[in-house]
Amino acid sequence: MSIASIALPRILRIGGGASRQLPDVLATLGLSRPLIVTDAFLVGQGRVETLQGSLKAAGIASRVFDGTVPDPTVASIEAGLAFLREGDHDCVVGFGGGSPLDSAKAIAMLARHGGSMADYKAPHVQDEPGLPVIAIPTTAGTGSEATRVTVITDERTDEKMMCPGLAYLPVAALVDYELTFTKPRRLTADTGIDSLTHAIEAYVSKRASPFTDGMALLAMRAIAPNLRRACDDPDDREAREALMLGATQAGIAFTNASVALVHGMSRPIGAHFHVPHGLSNAMLLPTVTAWSAPAALARYAECARAMGVADAREGDQGAVARLLEQLGALNRDLGVPGPAAWGIDAARWQGLIPTMCEQAIASGSPANNPRVPDAAEMAELYARVWDG
Repeated sequence: MSIASIALPRILRIGGGASRQLPDVLATLGLSRPLIVTDAFLVGQGRVETLQGSLKAAGIASRVFDGTVPDPTVASIEAGLAFLREGDHDCVVGFGGGSPLDSAKAIAMLARHGGSMADYKAPHVQDEPGLPVIAIPTTAGTGSEATRVTVITDERTDEKMMCPGLAYLPVAALVDYELTFTKPRRLTADTGIDSLTHAIEAYVSKRASPFTDGMALLAMRAIAPNLRRACDDPDDREAREALMLGATQAGIAFTNASVALVHGMSRPIGAHFHVPHGLSNAMLLPTVTAWSAPAALARYAECARAMGVADAREGDQGAVARLLEQLGALNRDLGVPGPAAWGIDAARWQGLIPTMCEQAIASGSPANNPRVPDAAEMAELYARVWDG
């Protein structure tokens, strides 16, 4: 049996109100001069002021960089790095969804090692740590609070650069589902499908292990029955808590087993057409799963059982059929648009397929898929997704 390489945040605090323990966690880690990396929306909501207030009450001064953008860019990271260097900071607190968390990781790494993000994209692996990162997610989706990767867009080439390594793994994560109650339906749906995709891909990945299998199955059991509930009733505490826990479990699973073809094909869609990451995953998930399933029928059948859409008495073929039906139904119920409905130009989509295939393959994620496509097969999958 091969040895699985597992990496986790040193401190995980999970549950309602966990974010209020930031001062205690900083003290435990011997840190006292945080830069908070967030976005203007959370500042406007007063969330950042509340976070700073808890720090101030503990005698900890902080500064706030709120210039993060959706799908963080090289320019936005450089702006955050310049802001950090104006102060005397010993750590970075990422507060927000995947974009602020990914931004915090990149800023913290560059603060210690310098260079540009292009120097650190895959296949480079950056294990030597940067400044310590404490992650506080406000969306239940990316799992970035528990992952050793950040994704930064090179705006000159429209490439989403996947930058892997232990340098990006937060030293602590405060997972507080109470921060998700104000999420709108579209964001709840997109981030929920994102985390479900993480769990499924981690489970079917060629790099899966018994440890990641356990986390992935737990995540599917938490997410699948609760995603529609949270979308229909944003104040459903039980559903919100399950989605937040599932997102972190899925993050732990995929950062230690890797994602696969859906994510590989999804990143170029986000980079070129500015489709939110969870939404581009959702566009792809039914089609890519149907194409991949024959190569790992038993694995996909277990996903169906974990999600509660098939039971143990049903054979693998039938269970996978139910999985595919469920993924399609989930997209319909949650109003997931196809590329055309999102407003993407057909000619531009078609013209960029060769570039998207090249970028997907270069990311390395498709190689983890049970069935690995060549460029022509991947191009056909992009065409099928357009056709719906």
